[in-house]
Amino acid sequence: MCGIVGYVGPRDCTDVLVSALTKLEYRGYDSAGIAVFEGGKIEVAKTKGRLADLSAKMEREGKPQGHAGIGHTRWATHGEPSDVNSHPHSGRRVTIVHNGIIENYKQLKQFLIDNDRTEFLSDTDTEVVAQLLDFYYDGNPIRCIRRTLHELRGSFALGIVFADRPETVYAVRCESPLIVGQGQNEVFIASDVPAIIKYTKDYYLLEYGEIAILKNGSVQFCSLHGRVIEKELHTADWDEDSAEKGGYPHFMIKEIHEQPTAVKTTIMPRIEDGLPNLAECGITFGTLRRLKNIFIVACGTAMHAGMVGKYVIEKLARVPVTVDIASEFRYRDPMLSRDDLVIIISQSGETADSKAVLNLAKERGARTLAIVNVKGSSIAREADMVIYTHAGPEIAVASTKAYMVQLAVMYLFAFETAIAKGRIDETECRHLTAELVRMPKIIEQTINAVVDVCQYVSTKLITADSLLYIGRGLDYALSMEGSLKLKEISYIHSESYAAGELKHGTISLITEGMPVIAVATQNTLLEKTVSNIKEVKARGAMTIVICDENADIDKDAADYMIRIPQISEMLMPMVATVPMQLLAYYTSVNKGNDVDKPRNLAKSVTVE
Repeated sequence: MCGIVGYVGPRDCTDVLVSALTKLEYRGYDSAGIAVFEGGKIEVAKTKGRLADLSAKMEREGKPQGHAGIGHTRWATHGEPSDVNSHPHSGRRVTIVHNGIIENYKQLKQFLIDNDRTEFLSDTDTEVVAQLLDFYYDGNPIRCIRRTLHELRGSFALGIVFADRPETVYAVRCESPLIVGQGQNEVFIASDVPAIIKYTKDYYLLEYGEIAILKNGSVQFCSLHGRVIEKELHTADWDEDSAEKGGYPHFMIKEIHEQPTAVKTTIMPRIEDGLPNLAECGITFGTLRRLKNIFIVACGTAMHAGMVGKYVIEKLARVPVTVDIASEFRYRDPMLSRDDLVIIISQSGETADSKAVLNLAKERGARTLAIVNVKGSSIAREADMVIYTHAGPEIAVASTKAYMVQLAVMYLFAFETAIAKGRIDETECRHLTAELVRMPKIIEQTINAVVDVCQYVSTKLITADSLLYIGRGLDYALSMEGSLKLKEISYIHSESYAAGELKHGTISLITEGMPVIAVATQNTLLEKTVSNIKEVKARGAMTIVICDENADIDKDAADYMIRIPQISEMLMPMVATVPMQLLAYYTSVNKGNDVDKPRNLAKSVTVE
């Protein structure tokens, strides 16, 4: 995600800001910029592209000189990557950098327009915040920040400078992480420890609703009500490499914990008045109404997200959906027409087989939709329509948060297709969308609820030579991903099967003590799934059942039970994904494997 930095101290501010931002490049970004106090004014330098492009621009046009300022690397959510949309953004007297999403920015923008704030230069929600701060600024920065925050909805962190408060940086956190570093006569703000570890290991954790005032090499904290706060100073005990993991032992577990934020950042810009709105992605009701067939094409984990999408789209929108592995689709001479839609799902947007499918689909006249995480990637550029996921960079090879946001997009697309085709009414669509909006909080609750039991159950898997994942319906689609996650980082042979197919051959593989992980979150199919669990249990399997907290399952059916929060049955895959990720992670850790870099695998597959 985006990166925020800030500095007040004796060093060259521009050098510190750029250096700090380079330590946040792993977060992913498409533009960069800084704002520095120079000669009593705020000088801004920003550009689309990388930090190297920003440095080159400053070499050509002049580098701001000063000792206080803010900086930012942007992962675009509102408005395409461009010089104008890059941070910092300014009002007349206020300049800010911003991480997160302002959910009600359209209403706030209209309010400002109605009050003669008509000069909006960018397409961003961030500029709306800058203008709102400027609108409320009466010479008292804290009162201005407090009043502005009262108007904002969403998750965000802000770095702020006021033109008439030289050599001072203000920072506030509302959900999006932000820390304050304390050095020798110098202070910093940053989205993560890596940005400042070069300069200091001492830092404060800014909590929700707290404001930091950086001035004269020191920092003061206050609440939104203006009450002074005393905070505990922490000291990092890691090196720069481990600091990039935010204190987590591996990127994979860090990325599992980042999933609630990633889902929220992905879905909230695409929900308007309680309904999905994919118009910014080029998707119109007219396009959706004309659809006769949908083909979802992807590789590996992305294909498994497509499998969940198939179930949901067909159930809600009643449009036939075919899911294909990209490497197979292009060679089976598929029948496509101009009323068909080919959806290509790819985290990197550069997957070779998926790019070839895109070209084939366009040649045959089908409409194409890309669901990708990397802006400006080949698939994103060439598809007719594109939905960007906002997972941020995913460094661990085993995909977790990228898969989760792909699921979220599949649900949004299914809901909008269903209402466009008149298969569900507005009331039902609002209900489903509201359930999806709850998912970030539910995912976070699930992580906290199941982490201990998953860690324990994983110790029962490390000696297995082989295991099975089973499920029915959406649970079968989900079990495919669970099996892949386990095998790719634990190196234990794992296969997923539709539970109803066990008696047609697969049950012959069951031996004494063999682990069988059953996903049983679909209550309409629960009785049948429990019967299959008992069948393998009777043949000596060690059964591990993932089910909702209220599922009525005989105790003798499961050796171990992992219960997760109950929500709408259709959305259970987003919850049940969490324990499967944690089982894979802890099994790999317990086996002593390199969790983030499993053997023989690459993050982005750019060759066939």
